[in-house]
Amino acid sequence: MKVTETKLKGVYVVEPQVFGDARGWFMESWSKRKLQAAGIDVEFVQDNQSYSAEKGTLRGLHYQLNPMCQAKLLRATRGTIFDVAVDIRKGSPTFGQWVGALLTEDNHRQLWVPPGLAHGFLVLSESADFLYKTTDYYSPEHERCIRWDDPQLAIAWPSVEAAIQLSAKDQAGRWLAEADL
Repeated sequence: MKVTETKLKGVYVVEPQVFGDARGWFMESWSKRKLQAAGIDVEFVQDNQSYSAEKGTLRGLHYQLNPMCQAKLLRATRGTIFDVAVDIRKGSPTFGQWVGALLTEDNHRQLWVPPGLAHGFLVLSESADFLYKTTDYYSPEHERCIRWDDPQLAIAWPSVEAAIQLSAKDQAGRWLAEADL
């Protein structure tokens, strides 16, 4: 398992070793021991899976306030997504900066997003399945959303040749400057 830190402290691209032959392939999608060796020592409490039925579906930028902040280990199990983490940690030297990673069913990459960051993704394939582990439980009263198109963030979302599909919750997201952090 290869773990590479991004420009945002604590955000990693995780590349499992994939063993394949004519029958298909096998990989360890998560190994506590291997992540601990990379400095990620956490306990996961919940797995979540989402299905996006259309290219252009954008989910996020979501986060939870203390005491329910979540770290996430994210991957696409079918299709292709552009996954984004935004640093919203007060006092961080990279506050307001973002990183993106292309996660596909074929490259098997995962993104590790620590607590204190917002997360979102854009579906680039015709549809996609997305699976992620969290270190705390979903808490609707602690959940917040920052607008995906906030000019302060200037996220370079890939073009998808389809209309962006947002939930009502995501349409009502706040600008970073107005967000509860």
